[in-house]
Amino acid sequence: MSIVKDTSLAEYGRMKIAWVRDFMPALGAIRERMERERPFAGMKITMSIHMEAKTAYLATCLQAAGAEVHATGCNPLSTQDDVAAGLASLGVETYAIHGVSEAEYQELLVAALSCHPDLIIDDGGDLVNLLTGDYSHLADRLIGGGEETTTGIHRLLARAKAGKLPFPMMDVNDAMCKHYYDNKYGTGQSVWDAIMHTTNLLVAGKTVVVAGYGYCGRGVAMRAKGMGANVIVTEIDPIKALEASMDGMRVMTMDQAAPEGDIFVTVTGCRDVITKRHFEVMKHNAFLSNAGHFNVEVNGEALRQMAVRVFPRRAEIVGYELPDGRVLNLLAEGRLVNLASGNGHPAEIMDTSFALQALCLEYMKDHGRGLSHTVHEVPKAIDEAVSRLKLAGVGMAVDTLTPEQEAYLSGWEV
Repeated sequence: MSIVKDTSLAEYGRMKIAWVRDFMPALGAIRERMERERPFAGMKITMSIHMEAKTAYLATCLQAAGAEVHATGCNPLSTQDDVAAGLASLGVETYAIHGVSEAEYQELLVAALSCHPDLIIDDGGDLVNLLTGDYSHLADRLIGGGEETTTGIHRLLARAKAGKLPFPMMDVNDAMCKHYYDNKYGTGQSVWDAIMHTTNLLVAGKTVVVAGYGYCGRGVAMRAKGMGANVIVTEIDPIKALEASMDGMRVMTMDQAAPEGDIFVTVTGCRDVITKRHFEVMKHNAFLSNAGHFNVEVNGEALRQMAVRVFPRRAEIVGYELPDGRVLNLLAEGRLVNLASGNGHPAEIMDTSFALQALCLEYMKDHGRGLSHTVHEVPKAIDEAVSRLKLAGVGMAVDTLTPEQEAYLSGWEV
């Protein structure tokens, strides 16, 4: 039975789900085929992804494909209660409430897994963590699943290396359609949408410090630069740092950047990227935000211990007054700012990511029992199929090589 905050919110939640459906043509084409073929008939699927409208639409697509779907969130602050209620009203077992405690959040995850799923979609690794720990008995029917984000892939690879991954998982995050579009263009836009909406302040003319220059960091930095910010990038990878420099960003260490930044965005997947020694030298009214999966990149506990006063400033902004009178502003408790303070990635972006998830689950259903218990790359054929569906959905097409061109490219004669 679903666990949501307020079932009276269902109508508006359904409206939001219907809205994104109109802008997700690739997933819509997959749904149309799967609704005819019903590849997941008789199967149970548990998905733990940020509970908002695009996720809900994916859940309804899997339901239309024959699955009994159990959906939950993957972050206590990213759940939209109206969407959760709307999804539950559409017959998907939904376990998601905004703002729950860590213990309550885990209870919702366990509730979503209590169906003993055949397949899972994870975002950050929380489902896998439960299924390989105290709740391993709930994995007795599990074939495998797909992982949505970088942090979850890091966890999976570490488990696989240690021989502690008892089922196969697909690395959906690193599919070309995912990290090229979702991570770069989705994160780039949604982070600034959330920050601008939450602060109601100008970006142009400010110094923005972006920690990490992977695909997500590139998108965040690119959008900040496009809006007129002076962008600083911090990195641990010299190759990515050099790339940031050639893209027109200033590159320095976080120790050097801390006194200069007006807005900080961490996008690393690591912990303690910004911590006490950085807080000690930051400007008055600097803004701290995180676009990595977990709230460990900005050390909120260190900031709290330093503060003489902690007080709300706006929705999703808490001020920390330091002994010298400076105030540092933490957005969304240091959690994913684009989801905790915003609406997440645009629907057009999640169209490709969730199309990948749907096709990878189908692949896992067909091949998972024969796959090794490790992390598997998304087959190129699936990546290309999603790209072609997306192009077709927006009225675009690509050229095709002639036999003569194929022969020329595969040979050595001029």
